[in-house]
Amino acid sequence: MKYEIDIAGLKRDLPICKVTDDLYIGAFVIFGDVELTVHCAAELLKLAPDYDYLIAPEAKAIPLLYEMARQSGADKYFLARKKAKAYMSGVLEVEVQSITTAGKQTLVMDTEDAEMIKGKRMLILDDVISTGESLHAMEVLVEKCGGIIAGRMAILAEGDAANREDIITLAPLPLFNADGSIK
Repeated sequence: MKYEIDIAGLKRDLPICKVTDDLYIGAFVIFGDVELTVHCAAELLKLAPDYDYLIAPEAKAIPLLYEMARQSGADKYFLARKKAKAYMSGVLEVEVQSITTAGKQTLVMDTEDAEMIKGKRMLILDDVISTGESLHAMEVLVEKCGGIIAGRMAILAEGDAANREDIITLAPLPLFNADGSIK
């Protein structure tokens, strides 16, 4: 089963995947799709509020984060890592529970990066906003670093997230029943 989605004029067929017995999602994967990444970055930048830096959680939002920074001419962007790395001088962290990842996750920011973020307007990016848990964790992390949340953006808003007025997105993504029909 597939779901055809129109993302600001660019169409893609998303496979419908099981999350639980009564919840199926359209699997949106930006990895490897250069046309989609470039297109979505350009379209989001048209809608972006004023900001100093871009930040995103580690994983599927990385290509979008990079491409938005590249297209906007930014010389720096920030990534909230899933685990502390040996090169980090110290860490700030928050926990998150995502719909597409089993168990709790951690988002980590190097204290050196946190110093750069302090007092800056941060634009939080993600590929898909669903329950809002990852977004909330990013907000907490930015605030722990002393940053100011300038806005929240995602390519897609899944399910009820499409009704949120505090997130700028390019398209809604419905949730599905086991037969592929929209919930």
